[in-house]
Amino acid sequence: MSGAGSAAMAQNRDQAMAFMTSTTPRLAISKALFVTAAVSVAILSGCAGPHDQLTTGGIPDDYRARHPIIVTEAEQTVDIPVASTDRRLTIAQRDLIRGFAANYISRASGPVYVLSPEGSPNSAAAHQLRNQVRAELASRGIASSKIINTSYAAAGAGDAAPIRLSFTGTTAITTQCGQWPKDISNDFANQNYYNFGCATQNNLAAQVANPEDLVAPRGMTPIDAQRRNNAIQEYRTTTSTIEDVAGSDSSF
Repeated sequence: MSGAGSAAMAQNRDQAMAFMTSTTPRLAISKALFVTAAVSVAILSGCAGPHDQLTTGGIPDDYRARHPIIVTEAEQTVDIPVASTDRRLTIAQRDLIRGFAANYISRASGPVYVLSPEGSPNSAAAHQLRNQVRAELASRGIASSKIINTSYAAAGAGDAAPIRLSFTGTTAITTQCGQWPKDISNDFANQNYYNFGCATQNNLAAQVANPEDLVAPRGMTPIDAQRRNNAIQEYRTTTSTIEDVAGSDSSF
């Protein structure tokens, strides 16, 4: 082989080595990018596979749903103690009757029962006061035709068996408190215990003056046209501005 041929071969070898040296980093980078892309695709494909269709929401833990206030029908009673020597209603007894009458007018429209005791030492006094009770109820707006006299056996009621006033009307009730169905010392559900809120609901049900307010709002009363007209006229005739008010305040 001539010297010229050897020189040409050496030159070609050097060019090939230079090309391989220049492309090796690019091949390494391309391989790394390919591996990264493959791993990403595998992860994303795992996320796109079948999964639980259950949607997680808030924990249902409203005590108002657990202890709902229900408007129902119940007997409303008031007992008026009567002594054997009583011949007329006392001031305290009349106050009880007035409160009962107001409660009846707001909750019911049916009959009112006046039950006097039978067989007790004070039965004679109770029968004598019964007519006064009727008169007091009538004076409070209850029609006499709705007041019904009746009696009950006073066995076990004691010497001062009461005159009982009764009517059936709407009332608000809720569940009984003091129920502990679970051990609250071993509960990791992050929920209120079952009895939580029960006392609050019972107090609200007992304090509602008209249980029907829990069902629907009352009708609005008519507007006060005279008061509205006065307010509009005052608004139209006033001349003070915000600047005037600010100036008067700064003068102090």
